[in-house]
Amino acid sequence: MIPELKLNTNDGLPGIGLGMWKVEKAMAPGLVVNAAEVGYRHFDCACDYGNEVEVGQGLSEAVSMGICSREDLWVTSKLWNTYHASDHVRPACERSLKDLGLDYLDLYLIHFPIAQKFVPFADRYPPEWFYDPKAANPKVELAPVPVGETWQAMEKLVTDGLVRNIGVCNFGTSLLRDLINQSSIRPSVLQVETHPYLTQEKLLRFCREEQIVYTAFSPLGAQSYFSLNMAESDEAVIKQPVILDIASKHGKTAAQVVLRWGIQRGTAIIPKSSRRERLEENIALFDFELEESEMTAISALNRNRRFNDPGHFCEAAFNTFLPIYE
Repeated sequence: MIPELKLNTNDGLPGIGLGMWKVEKAMAPGLVVNAAEVGYRHFDCACDYGNEVEVGQGLSEAVSMGICSREDLWVTSKLWNTYHASDHVRPACERSLKDLGLDYLDLYLIHFPIAQKFVPFADRYPPEWFYDPKAANPKVELAPVPVGETWQAMEKLVTDGLVRNIGVCNFGTSLLRDLINQSSIRPSVLQVETHPYLTQEKLLRFCREEQIVYTAFSPLGAQSYFSLNMAESDEAVIKQPVILDIASKHGKTAAQVVLRWGIQRGTAIIPKSSRRERLEENIALFDFELEESEMTAISALNRNRRFNDPGHFCEAAFNTFLPIYE
């Protein structure tokens, strides 16, 4: 059984989920079924991943096969940047629900604190980053939508029964504090990049004090970014000697040690894998425990290295400078 983290709504978020980012459409249904058979119940999705229809097919198959019920599942999706205006939040949520084949989402997150110009579904879905990919010099076009407007529309999704919990991704402490101060429904979850090279100690402490459950995406660090040329070949956390030594001591893999570090910090983690043996490995984390000295040694690897930074990749890939962390 995967332990749950209690949200401020009293719902329980499974501490390990399967991230669906970069999962090819054709393999998504089978991957979801495999993951459900292995024991996953938490599936982390997003409009922007472009595979919610296929993920929904896998979820439906898992339920129809009797592997699990809908009530056993925890399905997260995310509001994309082009849908931040109040009039667009509900249609965006309804589109994700339709694609996933669900009546409600367990969790709906604002994907980035970036509001872009609206792109109608009929023009392009998911719309991704460029406002007009066919333009002579395509760019990310921003929209003057305050976070408070988006959040009020997110709150209405809860009161209308489309969503059970709401939260945010890629927010820092200042934005979170401002959001809390103007919310009727407090954010339940913050999802941010976190791994031993980016430990985010202050942000994690802030969330603990504010009773916001903290979910770490890319919990293994560089592994998700090599194929995107967003990480250097020598930046693999799992190749660090201290990780390998701890893994050898416990008879575990380096990846299991890094993921266990995330679990023991009290965060949820959403590693991604397409191979069944890796799916099994990534949840086999509860038959060992890291010593305090080992936790400290792993945390000491911190170098504030952020791989998923719009302040870098948006300029390189989308001709637009979009820092959100500095």
